[in-house]
Amino acid sequence: MKPKVLLTVGTRPEAIKLAPVVAALRAHGGFEVRVLFTGQHRELLDQMADFFDLRADRDLQVMQAGQTLPELTARLMRGIDAVLADEQPTVVLTQGDTTTVLVTALGCYYRRIPVGHVEAGLRTADLFSPFPEEGNRRLASVLTAHHFAPTERSAANLRAEGIAEDRIHVTGNTVVDALQQIVQRDLPLPEGIPAEGPLALVTMHRRENHGAPLRGLLGAMRDLCAAYPDLTLVYPVHPNPNVQGPAREILGDVPNARLLPPVGYGEFVGLMKRATLMLTDSGGVQEEGPSIGLPILVLRDTTERPEGIDAGVAKLCGTDPAVVLREARRLLDDPAARAAMQGAENPYGDGRAAARIVEVLAAAYL
Repeated sequence: MKPKVLLTVGTRPEAIKLAPVVAALRAHGGFEVRVLFTGQHRELLDQMADFFDLRADRDLQVMQAGQTLPELTARLMRGIDAVLADEQPTVVLTQGDTTTVLVTALGCYYRRIPVGHVEAGLRTADLFSPFPEEGNRRLASVLTAHHFAPTERSAANLRAEGIAEDRIHVTGNTVVDALQQIVQRDLPLPEGIPAEGPLALVTMHRRENHGAPLRGLLGAMRDLCAAYPDLTLVYPVHPNPNVQGPAREILGDVPNARLLPPVGYGEFVGLMKRATLMLTDSGGVQEEGPSIGLPILVLRDTTERPEGIDAGVAKLCGTDPAVVLREARRLLDDPAARAAMQGAENPYGDGRAAARIVEVLAAAYL
Protein backbone atom coordinates (compact mmCIF):
# COMPACT_ATOMS: atom_id res chain seq x y z
CA MET A 1 0.00 0.00 0.00
CA LYS A 2 1.44 3.36 -1.03
CA PRO A 3 2.02 6.03 1.60
CA LYS A 4 -0.59 8.77 1.30
CA VAL A 5 0.43 12.42 0.96
CA LEU A 6 -2.31 15.00 1.61
CA LEU A 7 -1.66 18.57 0.46
CA THR A 8 -3.74 21.44 1.88
CA VAL A 9 -4.30 24.45 -0.38
CA GLY A 10 -6.08 27.58 0.82
CA THR A 11 -5.14 30.55 -1.34
CA ARG A 12 -3.92 31.55 -4.79
CA PRO A 13 -0.19 31.60 -3.86
CA GLU A 14 -0.50 28.19 -2.23
CA ALA A 15 -2.00 26.74 -5.41
CA ILE A 16 0.80 28.21 -7.53
CA LYS A 17 3.54 26.95 -5.23
CA LEU A 18 2.10 23.51 -4.48
CA ALA A 19 1.11 22.67 -8.06
CA PRO A 20 4.71 21.69 -8.98
CA VAL A 21 4.90 19.52 -5.84
CA VAL A 22 1.65 17.73 -6.70
CA ALA A 23 2.92 17.12 -10.24
CA ALA A 24 6.29 15.83 -8.99
CA LEU A 25 4.66 13.48 -6.47
CA ARG A 26 2.35 12.06 -9.12
CA ALA A 27 5.21 11.66 -11.59
CA HIS A 28 7.23 9.78 -8.97
CA GLY A 29 4.53 7.13 -8.72
CA GLY A 30 5.39 5.90 -5.24
CA PHE A 31 2.74 7.87 -3.37
CA GLU A 32 -1.01 8.15 -3.20
CA VAL A 33 -1.60 11.89 -3.65
CA ARG A 34 -4.65 13.69 -2.28
CA VAL A 35 -5.41 17.42 -2.49
CA LEU A 36 -7.59 19.37 -0.06
CA PHE A 37 -8.86 22.84 -0.94
CA THR A 38 -9.90 24.80 2.12
CA GLY A 39 -11.30 27.62 -0.03
CA GLN A 40 -9.83 30.36 2.18
CA HIS A 41 -9.71 32.62 -0.94
CA ARG A 42 -12.41 31.09 -3.12
CA GLU A 43 -12.30 32.96 -6.45
CA LEU A 44 -8.53 33.42 -6.46
CA LEU A 45 -7.93 29.77 -5.62
CA ASP A 46 -10.26 28.58 -8.39
CA GLN A 47 -8.36 30.67 -10.96
CA MET A 48 -5.05 29.02 -10.08
CA ALA A 49 -6.52 25.55 -9.91
CA ASP A 50 -7.88 25.87 -13.43
CA PHE A 51 -4.62 27.24 -14.81
CA PHE A 52 -2.45 24.49 -13.31
CA ASP A 53 -5.05 21.72 -13.71
CA LEU A 54 -4.90 21.25 -9.93
CA ARG A 55 -8.02 19.36 -8.90
CA ALA A 56 -9.32 18.98 -5.36
CA ASP A 57 -10.19 15.59 -3.92
CA ARG A 58 -11.78 17.36 -0.95
CA ASP A 59 -13.08 20.93 -0.68
CA LEU A 60 -14.10 22.67 2.55
CA GLN A 61 -15.37 25.94 0.98
CA VAL A 62 -14.84 27.88 4.20
CA MET A 63 -14.88 31.37 2.64
CA GLN A 64 -17.56 33.68 4.05
CA ALA A 65 -18.00 37.39 3.47
CA GLY A 66 -16.70 39.57 6.28
CA GLN A 67 -15.27 36.66 8.25
CA THR A 68 -13.00 37.35 11.24
CA LEU A 69 -9.79 35.47 11.86
CA PRO A 70 -11.23 33.58 14.85
CA GLU A 71 -14.28 32.53 12.80
CA LEU A 72 -12.11 31.39 9.89
CA THR A 73 -9.75 29.52 12.20
CA ALA A 74 -12.60 27.69 13.94
CA ARG A 75 -14.21 26.60 10.65
CA LEU A 76 -10.87 25.46 9.28
CA MET A 77 -10.12 23.50 12.46
CA ARG A 78 -13.37 21.57 12.27
CA GLY A 79 -13.09 20.96 8.54
CA ILE A 80 -9.45 19.95 8.40
CA ASP A 81 -9.76 17.66 11.41
CA ALA A 82 -12.67 15.84 9.78
CA VAL A 83 -10.65 15.33 6.59
CA LEU A 84 -7.63 14.07 8.54
CA ALA A 85 -9.83 11.60 10.39
CA ASP A 86 -11.31 10.33 7.14
CA GLU A 87 -8.20 10.30 4.93
CA GLN A 88 -5.66 9.05 7.52
CA PRO A 89 -2.68 10.44 5.55
CA THR A 90 0.87 9.27 6.13
CA VAL A 91 2.16 12.84 5.88
CA VAL A 92 0.61 16.22 5.13
CA LEU A 93 2.18 19.06 3.13
CA THR A 94 1.20 22.70 3.54
CA GLN A 95 2.74 25.85 2.07
CA GLY A 96 3.43 29.38 3.22
CA ASP A 97 1.96 31.40 6.06
CA THR A 98 -1.84 31.56 5.89
CA THR A 99 -4.42 30.50 8.44
CA THR A 100 -4.78 27.28 6.43
CA VAL A 101 -1.11 26.53 7.19
CA LEU A 102 -1.41 27.19 10.91
CA VAL A 103 -4.56 25.09 11.29
CA THR A 104 -3.15 22.28 9.15
CA ALA A 105 -0.11 22.06 11.42
CA LEU A 106 -2.19 22.19 14.59
CA GLY A 107 -4.73 19.64 13.34
CA CYS A 108 -1.96 17.24 12.36
CA TYR A 109 -0.28 17.70 15.73
CA TYR A 110 -3.49 16.74 17.50
CA ARG A 111 -3.66 13.53 15.43
CA ARG A 112 0.10 12.85 15.51
CA ILE A 113 0.47 13.09 11.73
CA PRO A 114 3.80 14.51 10.46
CA VAL A 115 3.66 17.80 8.57
CA GLY A 116 5.96 19.05 5.84
CA HIS A 117 6.09 22.86 5.59
CA VAL A 118 6.94 24.12 2.11
CA GLU A 119 8.58 27.58 2.24
CA ALA A 120 9.60 27.19 5.88
CA GLY A 121 11.78 29.58 7.85
CA LEU A 122 10.74 32.98 6.48
CA ARG A 123 10.90 35.63 9.20
CA THR A 124 10.64 39.40 9.63
CA ALA A 125 11.45 39.42 13.39
CA ASP A 126 8.26 41.45 13.93
CA LEU A 127 5.37 39.28 15.13
CA PHE A 128 2.81 41.79 13.80
CA SER A 129 4.35 42.52 10.40
CA PRO A 130 2.96 40.99 8.33
CA PHE A 131 -0.09 40.13 10.43
CA PRO A 132 -1.14 37.36 10.95
CA GLU A 133 1.31 35.68 8.60
CA GLU A 134 4.42 36.09 10.75
CA GLY A 135 2.68 34.50 13.72
CA ASN A 136 1.25 31.72 11.54
CA ARG A 137 4.62 30.62 10.23
CA ARG A 138 6.38 30.80 13.61
CA LEU A 139 3.67 28.72 15.28
CA ALA A 140 3.55 26.22 12.40
CA SER A 141 7.32 25.69 12.62
CA VAL A 142 7.05 24.39 16.17
CA LEU A 143 4.70 21.64 14.93
CA THR A 144 6.49 20.76 11.67
CA ALA A 145 8.40 17.54 11.01
CA HIS A 146 9.94 18.41 7.61
CA HIS A 147 11.04 22.01 7.03
CA PHE A 148 11.49 22.74 3.31
CA ALA A 149 13.39 26.03 3.44
CA PRO A 150 13.65 27.98 0.18
CA THR A 151 17.04 29.57 0.96
CA GLU A 152 20.03 29.19 3.25
CA ARG A 153 18.91 32.28 5.16
CA SER A 154 15.53 30.65 5.86
CA ALA A 155 17.34 27.54 7.06
CA ALA A 156 19.49 29.68 9.36
CA ASN A 157 16.35 31.21 10.87
CA LEU A 158 15.09 27.73 11.71
CA ARG A 159 18.40 26.67 13.23
CA ALA A 160 18.36 29.80 15.40
CA GLU A 161 14.96 28.71 16.74
CA GLY A 162 16.32 25.30 17.73
CA ILE A 163 15.05 23.21 14.83
CA ALA A 164 17.20 20.09 14.41
CA GLU A 165 19.46 20.08 11.36
CA ASP A 166 18.15 16.75 10.06
CA ARG A 167 14.64 18.23 9.81
CA ILE A 168 15.73 21.19 7.63
CA HIS A 169 16.05 20.81 3.85
CA VAL A 170 17.07 23.70 1.59
CA THR A 171 15.16 23.18 -1.64
CA GLY A 172 14.75 26.54 -3.40
CA ASN A 173 11.32 28.06 -3.85
CA THR A 174 8.69 26.13 -5.78
CA VAL A 175 7.40 29.35 -7.37
CA VAL A 176 10.50 29.26 -9.60
CA ASP A 177 9.46 25.76 -10.70
CA ALA A 178 5.99 27.06 -11.55
CA LEU A 179 7.27 30.07 -13.47
CA GLN A 180 9.75 28.05 -15.50
CA GLN A 181 6.87 25.85 -16.65
CA ILE A 182 4.90 28.73 -18.12
CA VAL A 183 7.05 31.82 -18.70
CA GLN A 184 8.02 30.74 -22.23
CA ARG A 185 4.38 30.50 -23.28
CA ASP A 186 2.69 33.18 -25.37
CA LEU A 187 0.84 34.66 -22.42
CA PRO A 188 -2.11 36.99 -23.06
CA LEU A 189 -2.47 40.45 -21.60
CA PRO A 190 -5.82 41.49 -20.13
CA GLU A 191 -8.04 43.35 -22.56
CA GLY A 192 -7.23 47.04 -22.96
CA ILE A 193 -3.60 46.86 -21.79
CA PRO A 194 -1.24 48.48 -24.33
CA ALA A 195 1.54 46.31 -25.74
CA GLU A 196 4.12 49.12 -25.60
CA GLY A 197 5.16 52.01 -23.38
CA PRO A 198 6.08 52.18 -19.68
CA LEU A 199 3.88 50.07 -17.41
CA ALA A 200 3.77 49.93 -13.60
CA LEU A 201 2.15 46.80 -12.17
CA VAL A 202 0.64 47.11 -8.68
CA THR A 203 -0.53 44.58 -6.10
CA MET A 204 -1.63 45.84 -2.66
CA HIS A 205 -3.80 43.99 -0.17
CA ARG A 206 -1.90 43.42 3.10
CA ARG A 207 -4.06 43.63 6.21
CA GLU A 208 -1.55 45.81 8.06
CA ASN A 209 -1.74 48.41 5.25
CA HIS A 210 -5.54 48.75 5.38
CA GLY A 211 -6.76 52.23 6.20
CA ALA A 212 -4.43 55.25 6.16
CA PRO A 213 -1.32 53.45 4.79
CA LEU A 214 -3.25 52.05 1.82
CA ARG A 215 -4.87 55.39 1.09
CA GLY A 216 -1.48 57.10 1.19
CA LEU A 217 0.01 54.55 -1.20
CA LEU A 218 -2.94 54.92 -3.57
CA GLY A 219 -2.38 58.69 -3.48
CA ALA A 220 1.24 58.10 -4.51
CA MET A 221 -0.01 55.98 -7.45
CA ARG A 222 -2.33 58.79 -8.46
CA ASP A 223 0.56 61.30 -8.36
CA LEU A 224 2.73 58.90 -10.38
CA CYS A 225 0.07 58.67 -13.08
CA ALA A 226 -0.21 62.47 -13.20
CA ALA A 227 3.57 62.89 -13.51
CA TYR A 228 3.84 60.34 -16.34
CA PRO A 229 0.84 60.65 -18.68
CA ASP A 230 2.34 58.00 -21.00
CA LEU A 231 2.59 55.50 -18.11
CA THR A 232 -0.02 52.76 -17.77
CA LEU A 233 -0.60 51.77 -14.15
CA VAL A 234 -2.25 48.34 -13.91
CA TYR A 235 -3.77 47.28 -10.59
CA PRO A 236 -5.60 43.93 -10.30
CA VAL A 237 -7.60 44.88 -7.19
CA HIS A 238 -7.97 42.32 -4.41
CA PRO A 239 -11.65 41.48 -3.72
CA ASN A 240 -11.43 42.52 -0.04
CA PRO A 241 -13.82 45.49 0.45
CA ASN A 242 -11.15 47.25 2.53
CA VAL A 243 -9.07 47.37 -0.64
CA GLN A 244 -11.75 47.72 -3.30
CA GLY A 245 -13.37 50.84 -1.82
CA PRO A 246 -10.28 53.05 -1.49
CA ALA A 247 -8.85 51.85 -4.82
CA ARG A 248 -12.01 52.82 -6.71
CA GLU A 249 -12.32 56.11 -4.85
CA ILE A 250 -8.72 57.29 -5.37
CA LEU A 251 -7.78 55.77 -8.73
CA GLY A 252 -11.15 55.16 -10.36
CA ASP A 253 -11.15 58.40 -12.38
CA VAL A 254 -7.43 58.42 -13.32
CA PRO A 255 -7.20 58.10 -17.12
CA ASN A 256 -4.00 56.04 -17.26
CA ALA A 257 -4.83 53.75 -14.30
CA ARG A 258 -6.41 50.40 -15.12
CA LEU A 259 -8.23 48.82 -12.18
CA LEU A 260 -8.85 45.18 -12.99
CA PRO A 261 -10.61 42.33 -11.23
CA PRO A 262 -8.22 39.59 -10.06
CA VAL A 263 -6.63 38.13 -13.20
CA GLY A 264 -5.70 34.56 -14.01
CA TYR A 265 -2.13 33.47 -13.41
CA GLY A 266 -1.26 33.36 -17.10
CA GLU A 267 -2.41 36.94 -17.53
CA PHE A 268 -0.59 37.99 -14.37
CA VAL A 269 2.70 36.50 -15.53
CA GLY A 270 2.08 38.16 -18.89
CA LEU A 271 1.71 41.48 -17.07
CA MET A 272 4.93 40.87 -15.14
CA LYS A 273 6.79 40.13 -18.38
CA ARG A 274 5.33 43.30 -19.90
CA ALA A 275 5.89 45.61 -16.89
CA THR A 276 8.65 48.18 -16.44
CA LEU A 277 8.48 47.95 -12.64
CA MET A 278 6.26 46.50 -9.94
CA LEU A 279 4.99 48.07 -6.71
CA THR A 280 3.73 45.52 -4.21
CA ASP A 281 3.02 44.69 -0.58
CA SER A 282 2.61 41.02 -1.50
CA GLY A 283 4.98 38.24 -0.54
CA GLY A 284 5.21 35.76 -3.40
CA VAL A 285 5.72 38.32 -6.16
CA GLN A 286 8.95 39.35 -4.43
CA GLU A 287 10.19 35.93 -5.64
CA GLU A 288 8.35 35.87 -8.96
CA GLY A 289 9.56 39.27 -10.17
CA PRO A 290 13.30 38.47 -9.91
CA SER A 291 12.67 35.18 -11.72
CA ILE A 292 11.76 37.16 -14.85
CA GLY A 293 13.93 40.25 -14.35
CA LEU A 294 11.23 42.62 -13.06
CA PRO A 295 12.38 45.37 -10.62
CA ILE A 296 10.31 45.26 -7.42
CA LEU A 297 9.48 48.08 -5.00
CA VAL A 298 8.24 46.52 -1.75
CA LEU A 299 5.55 48.64 -0.07
CA ARG A 300 6.18 47.36 3.46
CA ASP A 301 8.39 48.28 6.40
CA THR A 302 9.70 44.72 6.77
CA THR A 303 10.02 41.69 4.54
CA GLU A 304 10.45 38.00 5.25
CA ARG A 305 12.25 37.75 1.88
CA PRO A 306 15.42 39.82 2.50
CA GLU A 307 17.38 37.77 -0.04
CA GLY A 308 15.87 39.84 -2.85
CA ILE A 309 16.77 43.10 -1.11
CA ASP A 310 20.35 41.92 -0.55
CA ALA A 311 20.69 40.74 -4.15
CA GLY A 312 19.46 44.08 -5.46
CA VAL A 313 16.44 42.70 -7.33
CA ALA A 314 14.01 44.40 -4.92
CA LYS A 315 13.99 47.55 -2.78
CA LEU A 316 12.21 47.97 0.55
CA CYS A 317 10.35 51.31 0.39
CA GLY A 318 7.97 51.24 3.36
CA THR A 319 4.62 53.00 3.10
CA ASP A 320 5.69 56.66 3.02
CA PRO A 321 4.04 57.98 -0.18
CA ALA A 322 6.91 60.40 -0.85
CA VAL A 323 9.51 57.62 -0.70
CA VAL A 324 7.44 55.32 -2.91
CA LEU A 325 6.90 58.06 -5.48
CA ARG A 326 10.61 58.97 -5.47
CA GLU A 327 11.75 55.36 -5.99
CA ALA A 328 9.20 54.71 -8.76
CA ARG A 329 10.30 57.88 -10.56
CA ARG A 330 13.93 56.83 -10.26
CA LEU A 331 13.24 53.54 -12.02
CA LEU A 332 11.18 55.22 -14.72
CA ASP A 333 13.73 57.98 -15.33
CA ASP A 334 17.02 56.08 -14.99
CA PRO A 335 17.51 53.12 -17.39
CA ALA A 336 20.79 52.22 -15.66
CA ALA A 337 19.11 51.89 -12.25
CA ARG A 338 16.41 49.74 -13.79
CA ALA A 339 18.95 47.56 -15.64
CA ALA A 340 20.93 47.00 -12.43
CA MET A 341 17.87 45.50 -10.75
CA GLN A 342 16.92 43.48 -13.82
CA GLY A 343 20.38 41.97 -14.17
CA ALA A 344 20.89 40.88 -10.57
CA GLU A 345 21.04 37.15 -9.82
CA ASN A 346 17.80 35.49 -8.69
CA PRO A 347 18.36 34.24 -5.11
CA TYR A 348 15.28 32.02 -4.96
CA GLY A 349 16.21 28.82 -6.74
CA ASP A 350 16.84 26.87 -9.91
CA GLY A 351 13.45 25.29 -10.64
CA ARG A 352 14.13 21.93 -8.94
CA ALA A 353 12.54 22.61 -5.55
CA ALA A 354 9.62 20.22 -6.04
CA ALA A 355 11.95 17.37 -7.05
CA ARG A 356 14.04 17.91 -3.91
CA ILE A 357 10.91 17.84 -1.72
CA VAL A 358 9.84 14.53 -3.25
CA GLU A 359 13.34 13.12 -2.68
CA VAL A 360 13.07 13.92 1.04
CA LEU A 361 9.62 12.33 1.31
CA ALA A 362 10.75 9.24 -0.58
CA ALA A 363 13.69 8.77 1.79
CA ALA A 364 11.43 9.15 4.82
CA TYR A 365 8.38 7.10 3.81
CA LEU A 366 9.29 4.60 1.04
